[in-house]
Order: sequence, then C-alpha cells, then structure tokens
Amino acid sequence: MSTLLEMREISMVFPGVKALDRVSLTVESGEIHAICGENGAGKSTLMKVLSGVYPHGSFDGEILYDGSPLRNRGIRDSEEKGIIIIHQELALIPLLSIAENLFMGNEVSSRGVISWPSAFKKTEELLRRVGLNEPPSAVVGKLGVGKQQLIEIAKALSKNVRLLILDEPTAALQEADADRLLRLMLELKAQGVTQIIISHKLNEISRVADRITVIRDGAAVSTLTKAQISEDRIIRDMVGRDMAHLYPERSFNPGEMLFEVDDWSCWHPEQAGRQTIRQVSLNVRRGEIVGIAGLMGTGRTELAMSIFGRSFGKGHTGTVRMHGKPVDVSTVPKAIQAGISYVTEDRKALGLILDEPIVRNVSLANLSAVARRWVLDKRREAQVAETYRKQLAIRTPAIQQKVVNLSGGNQQKVVLSKWLFTDPELLILDEPTRGIDVGAKFEIYTIMKDLAGQGRGILMISSEMPELLGMCNRIYVMNEGRIVGELTREEASQEGIMALIVKDAGKVA
Repeated sequence: MSTLLEMREISMVFPGVKALDRVSLTVESGEIHAICGENGAGKSTLMKVLSGVYPHGSFDGEILYDGSPLRNRGIRDSEEKGIIIIHQELALIPLLSIAENLFMGNEVSSRGVISWPSAFKKTEELLRRVGLNEPPSAVVGKLGVGKQQLIEIAKALSKNVRLLILDEPTAALQEADADRLLRLMLELKAQGVTQIIISHKLNEISRVADRITVIRDGAAVSTLTKAQISEDRIIRDMVGRDMAHLYPERSFNPGEMLFEVDDWSCWHPEQAGRQTIRQVSLNVRRGEIVGIAGLMGTGRTELAMSIFGRSFGKGHTGTVRMHGKPVDVSTVPKAIQAGISYVTEDRKALGLILDEPIVRNVSLANLSAVARRWVLDKRREAQVAETYRKQLAIRTPAIQQKVVNLSGGNQQKVVLSKWLFTDPELLILDEPTRGIDVGAKFEIYTIMKDLAGQGRGILMISSEMPELLGMCNRIYVMNEGRIVGELTREEASQEGIMALIVKDAGKVA
C-alpha cells in the first residue's frame, strides 16, 4: 500500500476553543481508516479541514495528498481531486428526484442543455453500484434515511471519488440499513476507494476498519492496527481512563405510583383512517426508570408526543394520571403544569434554538420563572443557566456560547437543563444518547440515575437494547402502536424483547 493522505501537525483555534492541537494522520490507499473520539474531540473539524470546508490558510499545518501539497480554497477544489465528504446531516434536496440530486451542479449536458436520458442512464448505473433499485425519477424526500444515505454515496461516486469521508453515516439508520451501508463500504474498498469513517459505534468500526486513529481533546492519542482493535482499548483512549462499567450502578427502591396511562389511543394527523397508538396502558413509579423498546416506526415517539400536550395525532382517547388523579395534558403548557416533560429525539430541530446561547435555551420552557411582571430578568436567567452548567457539567467557556458550537453530548445536557428547569416529576426521554460518544453517554446515564434517586420517574425510549437493559427497572415492548409485553429487569434480554416483537408481528400477519 502507498500513502494517499498525510496530515501533518494540523492545528485550528476557534474563539475560546483550541479545536485541533497538532494532529497528524496518515491514510493508505485502499484502506478504511476510522476516526474515533468523544463529542467535541475535533474529529469533524479535522475532516472539514481536509475537505475544504475550512480552506487553506484558516489552520496551521500541512496536508499532502498523493505526495503533493493540498491547498484547498473550498469544497469544489477538494471534490475536483476526488475528496468527497458526506456529512451527518445529509445534503440532499427532498423535493427533487434522485437524478436531479446526483447531478446538481454537475449536470449531464450537451451544448448547454441538460440531457435527461443520459442523466437517467447514469443514475441507474450509480444506483446499481450502491445496491438501490429505485427509479431515477423517485422523489428523494419520500425515501427512507437509509436509502438517502446510499444516494449520497452514489452522488460521491458520480464525482469519481478517490477518498470518501463518512461522518457518522449510520447514526440515524436502522440495523438493517446500517448493515447494508457497511457492506457497501467493504465493496467500495475492494474497488479501490479509500475511505475515512467517523463513528461512535465501536462494533461497526471493528467490523470495517483497517486502522483506527483516536482523537481526544483535539489531539491524536493513538493509531491502532486491525490486530490491536478492541472496544476496551478504544474506550480507554477516547475518555482517558478505564471504564469497567458502561452504566452507573444504582439500587432500586420504587416509591408510590407516580404516572399512569390507561387505554391511550390516537390517530395519524394526516393519514385518514390510520390509528397510530392503540389502547396503550403503562405506568411509572417514583424513582423508577422504565424503558420502551421496539423497532423504529412502531409508535414509540408518537406515543410520547401524544401524551405530552397532544403534540402528535388527533382523536385522542384514554386517561393520564399523576398520583392517581386524572390530569389534563391537552396542551404542552398543561402537560408541563401537570409535572411532565419530554426530551425530544431530535435535539437540533425540536429541542434547541441552535443560534441562540445556552442561557437563552435553558430558560425557554419556563420563562415565567425568570421574569418579573412579564419582563425578562436577564440576571436571574443567567443565574439559572450557570447553575445547570455546573450541575450537569456542560463543557463550555461561558453560558453565552451559542448552542450550535457545542458537542452533541453538551447539547443534550442543555436540552435536559431546559426541561429540568420546569421541575418535572416525570421525564420522558426519547433516544437520550443518540449521536453522542461513550463518555458523554455515561454522563447522561449518571444524570438519569441521580434524577431517579431524587424520586422522579423516567420513561425512556431507546433503539439501543443494551442501553435499555443496562438502565431500566422495567421494559415495555411496543409493536404496531401497541404494548405487546412487559419485562422486569430480571426477565429482560435482547432475545426476549425481539421474541415479543416477532411473535406479535406474526399475530398481526
């Protein structure tokens, strides 16, 4: 193998933050090179330097590509050299077709006129390479995230990619879609495409990577070969310490019944005749962490949102009780007043105002508590934000820092702070550790443990079964909008959860 890429002593400083500290990295031709690290470690920043998002001159250090200096003035320069980056937030236009997305800015034309027959033919060839059978005219927005991810790779292949950079490519994918993408990566490797993958999913990295570079606090701390790769070693290098336990130990002393849902149902707000939630009943005691397991699309998020102020659905029926008494959850303010909060699975779109500072985001759900006679008390607001910054260990130079500049783990702590400021008795946490690294996950788990220790109840939705098994006292299993089983901590296992889902699916069929 020859060296395709060499990054030497790369450093980059943002206001108040040293994002990269003399990072060096080599990538061999034809290999899959993984980059791991905690959120905020500098992984994405390093790749943005490489791909021209941060142009030459905005950072210190040197980049050699194919033995020659690489001095990109922007993304177009890097793409002309075959360096393509696929960001975690996909850059497709939902209302356009696959063909239009693949050749946007790179149109197939003759004498200045787009040749759609040629574009469609090339699109079909590219889709076959990534294993998709969709027609070129299919509207991208109507396809699932897994297929959209493959379309992004097809788009990269249309530009004669030599070095493909994938930033958290499986973060939002179901297991089957993630498996298909990983198999495609191995196929591209066999075709000679060099790849760099950023991922928190250590099992996936172990499966496809030839080497792994671990970055911590903006510096490269180790590069491991295939033979050296182990999850324990990667975690130790990522967080700077051994982690004997992925989940905090805690004793469980359930209190009185706190929260109950009886015979809860609702219908889809747009698709007439589709019942999304069907006669769901569940409960949570004080000090208890209760999980909801199920495959994506089984109605878990819809259930949570419908309970929380009827944020989803129509035609709601059923009863919600707190402390044995029915409560009105017909609007979000009424649900908050009843002592319920909901931490959304999509913190960037629904949980935060990214361009606003931490201090403003923390007070959003309870502005009346930081106001006097309907006028915002900025001093009080700052005191509250500073209190939560310390309590939840939000890593930031100041509470005036814009949330968009925080790592995923720290953004999640800001969302939690916002809802804790409403002083809820029950927290519904929807995918609370999605898109954050193993070190930040442990911190979120510890916060959950402490909240349960205070006597609050937690209803936790997660697609990661080990997380549910490690954190929950009981687990409800959902399928097709219904509760199909309930397992105690002692009874619960991944096999047991899947058995309930498969058994119910067979019954529905």
